[in-house]
Amino acid sequence: MRLLRGLLGGLLWILAAVVGLVAVILCVTVILLPLGLPLLGQARRMFTTSVRLMLPPALAHPVKTADKNARKKGRKAKDVVPDAVGKATKRSRNPFRRRSTILG
Repeated sequence: MRLLRGLLGGLLWILAAVVGLVAVILCVTVILLPLGLPLLGQARRMFTTSVRLMLPPALAHPVKTADKNARKKGRKAKDVVPDAVGKATKRSRNPFRRRSTILG
């Protein structure tokens, strides 16, 4: 999968370079300037997409990978918290215990 993404990214990069070259040539001729500017923007977007395809997912989409890691850590914390809460409630049920034994 990684090789395929890299190959597609490389091909898209070459295509973006060709589109960018055509856009620059169109921008040089003043009459075709309205066609060259949008084509230049499209070439820029194609370059961006090609680089994202070639990068590993953690670098291409750092927010998505951070969300996944946060969810995993949240699930682990959810499993640990009930044990700590259960111990604290058991210790605090006896009202005649000294406070130092409840907290410690």
